[in-house]
Amino acid sequence: MKAVIFAGGFGTRISEESGTMPKPLITIGEKPILWHIMKIYAAHGVKDFIVCCGYKGHLIKQYFADYFVRNADITFDLKNNSFKTHAAPGEDWTVTCVDTGLNTMTAGRLKRVREFVGDETFCLTYGDGVSDVDITALVAFHKERGATVSLTAVQPPGRFGALQIENEKILAFREKPSGDGAFINGGFFVCEPEAFDLIDGDDMVWEREPLETLAKTGKLAAYTHQGFWQPMDTLRDRNVLEDSWASGAAPWKVWS
Repeated sequence: MKAVIFAGGFGTRISEESGTMPKPLITIGEKPILWHIMKIYAAHGVKDFIVCCGYKGHLIKQYFADYFVRNADITFDLKNNSFKTHAAPGEDWTVTCVDTGLNTMTAGRLKRVREFVGDETFCLTYGDGVSDVDITALVAFHKERGATVSLTAVQPPGRFGALQIENEKILAFREKPSGDGAFINGGFFVCEPEAFDLIDGDDMVWEREPLETLAKTGKLAAYTHQGFWQPMDTLRDRNVLEDSWASGAAPWKVWS
C-alpha cells in the first residue's frame, strides 16, 4: 500500500521556520516532521511514499537525495579528491517526490499524483501532524465499511490549562484539557482510487467539494481516534512536539 503526503503548502502560520524551508522539513529532534510521519506509516508496513511537493519542493527532493550521506560515516580523501561512505542504517522506503505546483490546492495536488498511485487503495495525510493512530486498524476499518474515503476523527488538544473553580475559589488546575469535545478531521485518510474522479482542477480543495460530496452520498467514513494527535500549525506547536520528543516519551513514536 502507498501513502500520499501533502507537502506543498506555504506554512504561513509558522513563518518563523517556513520562510527558509517547506513546513514538512521543520525538525522535531533533528529530524523533519515528514520523517516522523513516514516512520509512523512504516511501523505498520506502509513504506511506499508519494510526496506532493510545492513550495520549496526542491529542498524536500534534496533531503532524500542526501539521505544516505546524512546518515553514513564518510572518509574524505582530500589528496585524491574522493570519498568513501561506510555502512549506515537506512530505511527500506521508496519515496517519490512530485512537483504538484506552487499554488495548487490540496485536491489538485492529489489529482496530480494519480499516475503514481495506481488503482489500489492508498493512504493519505498532511505533512504537518503526528499521531499514535493505529494505521493497520484504520485500513481494516476502511475495508469493513466499504467507504470511498475514511478519515481519522480526532479531538484537538486544548491550547490552555483550565481552572476548576467553586465558590470563587480555585480548587485545581487541569493541564491542557481537550477542546469542546467536538471531533475534527485529523488527516490519516484511507482512500479508494474512485476519489480521484471527484477532483476537477488545481483549484479544488480536498476538504471541501470531494469530501462534502462523499459525506452526502454516505461514502465518507469516520475512524474515531481517542489517542494522541498533534498538528504543527504554529511555532508553539512545534515547541510542544520538540519538548515531547526530548522527554524520550513522544506518544507518536510507535516504531522501535
